[in-house]
Amino acid sequence: MSEIKIHKIGIIMNGVTGRMGTNQHLMRSIVPIIKQGGVKLSETEFIMPDPILVGRNPVKLAKLAKMSGIDNTTTDLDSVLADDRYKIYFDSQTTLRRSDGVKKAIEAGKHIYCEKPTAVETEKAMELYHLAEAAGVKHGVVQDKLWLPGLMKLQFLRDQGFFGKILSVRGEFGYWVFEGDTIPAQRPSWNYRNEDGGGMIYDMLCHWRYVLDNIFGKVKAVSCLGATHIPERIDEQGKKYQCTADDAAYATFELDGDIIAQFNSSWVTRVRRDDLLTLHVDGTKGSAVAGLRTCYAQSYGTTPKPVWNPDIDNPIDFFGGWQEVPNQVEFDNAFKIQWEMFLKHVVADEPFKWDLREGAKGVQLAEKGLESWAKRAWVEIPEL
Repeated sequence: MSEIKIHKIGIIMNGVTGRMGTNQHLMRSIVPIIKQGGVKLSETEFIMPDPILVGRNPVKLAKLAKMSGIDNTTTDLDSVLADDRYKIYFDSQTTLRRSDGVKKAIEAGKHIYCEKPTAVETEKAMELYHLAEAAGVKHGVVQDKLWLPGLMKLQFLRDQGFFGKILSVRGEFGYWVFEGDTIPAQRPSWNYRNEDGGGMIYDMLCHWRYVLDNIFGKVKAVSCLGATHIPERIDEQGKKYQCTADDAAYATFELDGDIIAQFNSSWVTRVRRDDLLTLHVDGTKGSAVAGLRTCYAQSYGTTPKPVWNPDIDNPIDFFGGWQEVPNQVEFDNAFKIQWEMFLKHVVADEPFKWDLREGAKGVQLAEKGLESWAKRAWVEIPEL
């Protein structure tokens, strides 16, 4: 019998006391990877994460350690950056803290994996990329929506030629985030303060950049209008504060291939659609509508022929003419899938194209979206 080889790799997980870090990266990614026996490279070779949880609040860290079963925690980031046991630095801190943390980790020679946006300025985001390249460390940015089951089904349809020539993409994202007075808010207050790195445009245009670039076509230009629909909210201490960041964004993108994409992103909308995120793709041969996990398709041959007549109830069941795309493969958590890919990249040098430069592209689109809003004009997206 061949001997089992385990590659134990230390991971500094900074900022995992936050909502996204706790839920998606720790509890739904790293903890399950550990429980399944690591990331499989072959029948006899595995990668085993060895995480240390880093934060500023020891009480939160203690609670997180109990929840996750990982009792290795610290509030001293510098000490673990100096420790050779830890080869990877992961950052899911709030936006304004991220670039400084990543820069320190690069200087310490750590491989980098981090949330987005990687910075709030394209120049700073690209600086991180150039620093990582110069240091010779491997680096990646979370681009989780590419591995959502619904979006993966869209990619399957695209690769099979189902759409023919893709004409347009329409995205609807968001839900009602309560103001915090009568019902507690379900998002942290910093999201609504520009001075703390908040705002819908910075939060979501980073996502839409990699979704559009990777699934439909490279983004060439943007026209964006932001809005702060709700001027005041209640923070975690029960105090009223002024909202200085946009809570909604209405954007149109021009893509390669003459594809037009439109995305409405809002924290002040009530949902009456299939999911919190839906993408409607129209092509010459067929259309599809994907949510987070499901996808429905309608081919050219099954497309009904409506006639406009507002004086009668429409005789066509427009929902009935769509067929659900089946689960032909088993889908894992999107964050976990990308974690496993990055760990294989670090340990086994497997390809991983979603690097700090790709992260910078998301920052760039957010910046150009804000520029478009300020100018009330289309803005071109230059190559990075």
